[in-house]
Amino acid sequence: MDSVTTSPYDHRRCHVLGVPVDACRDVQAAALGLHANGGGRIVTLNAEMTMAARDDQQLGAAIQTAQLVIPDGAGVVWALSKQRVHVVKSAGIELAWSLLSYAASHGWRVALIGASPAVMESLRMSLPQKFPGLNLVFAVDGYQSDQAWPGLESELKILQADLVLIALGVPRQETWSQRVQQGQSGLWMGVGGSFDVWAGTKKRAPNWMCRMQIEWLYRLLQEPSRWKRMLALPAFVWQVVKTG
Repeated sequence: MDSVTTSPYDHRRCHVLGVPVDACRDVQAAALGLHANGGGRIVTLNAEMTMAARDDQQLGAAIQTAQLVIPDGAGVVWALSKQRVHVVKSAGIELAWSLLSYAASHGWRVALIGASPAVMESLRMSLPQKFPGLNLVFAVDGYQSDQAWPGLESELKILQADLVLIALGVPRQETWSQRVQQGQSGLWMGVGGSFDVWAGTKKRAPNWMCRMQIEWLYRLLQEPSRWKRMLALPAFVWQVVKTG
């Protein structure tokens, strides 16, 4: 069974437990195609977020209305395979990094929102060095007062960035971008803890753990406080098996 259409940037919308996810031949090509067609929001979906979206109406709506939802988790890829839709896991952090590289070489205007003040300051310094030519037009940490956000959002809209990366955590980054992106062009993408990894304050799982698809275990070892959130994983498996 063919998973997607023939165009290199096309994608086919599927659903896992009622939550949308797109099967793509190439997620970067799909993202660039979305930009060429006027832009939109990109969501990176894993099992934990899938379960959260079933309980959180706002998060569910933000995912439903996103233009591109990529399978960023072994659980989602497995659930799609149960439907005979075969895709590869597409790590959001890798897509965001490749889009930064593309942005630097094609004159895109880039905006970063989220993470701590120290992490954002590190990225302001390091990213233009790693990506010569990067046009970083907006870089604001996520620790802003409630009074500051309306002005920052207005400034961001005026800038008309081509790529907006948002590290405010789930579900806030999805619901915030859904609200602020309306009427805007460019690609808007939630990136979770990617800024912390790029700044060196956190590490990704080793390659061997990625190959074995147990990155969740590495994150749990790094942050034991995540154990309650990890309970969503067996619940996800049970729901997929039960509905399959």
